[in-house]
Amino acid sequence: MIDLYYWPTPNGHKITLLLEELAEAGAPLEYRVHGVDIGNGDQFKPEFLAISPNNKMPAIVDHAPADGGAPLSVFESGAILLYLAGKTGRFLPTDLRGRTATLEWLFWQMAGLGPMTGQYGHFHVYAPEPIEYAQTRYANEANRLLGVLDRRLAGRAFVAGDEYTIADMAIYPWIGVYDKAPIDMAPYPEVRRWHAAIRARPATARAYALAKQVNPDAGKPMSDEQKKLLFGIEPKR
Repeated sequence: MIDLYYWPTPNGHKITLLLEELAEAGAPLEYRVHGVDIGNGDQFKPEFLAISPNNKMPAIVDHAPADGGAPLSVFESGAILLYLAGKTGRFLPTDLRGRTATLEWLFWQMAGLGPMTGQYGHFHVYAPEPIEYAQTRYANEANRLLGVLDRRLAGRAFVAGDEYTIADMAIYPWIGVYDKAPIDMAPYPEVRRWHAAIRARPATARAYALAKQVNPDAGKPMSDEQKKLLFGIEPKR
């Protein structure tokens, strides 16, 4: 049994994408979802910090680790993807070149696409006042990274080649995140083609359906108090 501590954010979606793909691939891991309401401060509760000391979700607890020992907790979405792929032997190539490419693009997402797109969203959607320099800086960086991804996908079904991997699952949720500040995807035909193919997968639909089950208010604007809790800033009056 896997306990998944989750909230419907891009990083949360990564893990449900993998868990649902594992079920589709005939290697299911039984899991139960625990909502971590980051707008109400659940991520700061002592019981959550015991498994995720950086007060971020997602996190998991594996009650049947491969070593047969006590339950094992894992935090950080990239580490969780690697752990679950290793546990099941799925969605992480075993050949040297395929595995290396998958790890490269997984860490590219973790170090680049996620943080830069997150900052793009913060300054275009959530900041209490517009800051032109920050908006331009992160828009430029988000577009640069989309260009990198578009070039990588040319001639490939997925980022590591013909095989769908945890790298794709890490990247996918960070594309087209902000409805209130959409990035023009017209210059990135390969990304659009790849994104549509993943969106059409049955496991993707099931993974995203969890969002409304866990948080019926998903997609609604955050209150000033929630923004203060998440970002540590007072709203501009």
